[in-house]
Amino acid sequence: MEDRQQSGKKSAQSTSFDPLSSKSASIRFYAELNDFLPPDQRQKTLVYSFELSASVKDVIEALGVPHTEVDLILANGVSVDFTYLVRDGDRISVYPVFEAIDITPLVRVRPRPLRETRFVLDVHLGRLAIYLRMLGFDALYRNDYTDEELAQISSTQGRILLTRDRGLLKRSIVTHGYCVRSTSPPPQLVEVLRRFDLFASLRPFSRCLHCNGLLEAVDKQAISDRLPPKTRQYYDEFRRCQNCDRIYWPGSHFQRMQQFIQSLLQDNPAG
Repeated sequence: MEDRQQSGKKSAQSTSFDPLSSKSASIRFYAELNDFLPPDQRQKTLVYSFELSASVKDVIEALGVPHTEVDLILANGVSVDFTYLVRDGDRISVYPVFEAIDITPLVRVRPRPLRETRFVLDVHLGRLAIYLRMLGFDALYRNDYTDEELAQISSTQGRILLTRDRGLLKRSIVTHGYCVRSTSPPPQLVEVLRRFDLFASLRPFSRCLHCNGLLEAVDKQAISDRLPPKTRQYYDEFRRCQNCDRIYWPGSHFQRMQQFIQSLLQDNPAG
């Protein structure tokens, strides 16, 4: 991933700031979109030089920002979509997702939110997938998905693609995605919950941690022959995965997960 990102930055710099080009436009990225820019270009108005007009989507991604991170683009103060062709002298302002400001009267470049919040995660986010499943979210994950498969699944199944590979989010068929900034799973979980405002939607222990299937209550007698002797003796409540048939009960691991969820909610209350 590092090689791909570094090569992308090099390409953007070599093609976007050519002093010999006869045309130029100014472009400014706001808030967290600056995360994708080199340190010396953050919080600044950039000069984009060009000979042939390109779509504003191509310009934004040439500078390193995936289109899935963008919510609003203004060209000379007027809202435009990704197909807008950048012209000489344009002033382009690019904004991330708005959480507190209602911009529905303006044209938004992203498609409508998905009716159901479902995720597909790249091969480097396995622990995050388990955390999301623990909280009840549909999180599809396999450690052998290719980039092409991830993009196709996101597009055809209407899933939000979570990845740390910005190049993957630049694929045109990916309409809903998010570049995870954190490198450690617990902060990654908090980051995703905040980004998609999911704290009020938690349904802990409703999904299988291993296969993502839904859990259902099951009578102890129906599975007693599958339980270890001490488990059969001390526990009476059980759940079974409808997909892989794995059995769950509230043991010590369950209690640790409960404590983790409680600390999560105390630090990040819904609303």
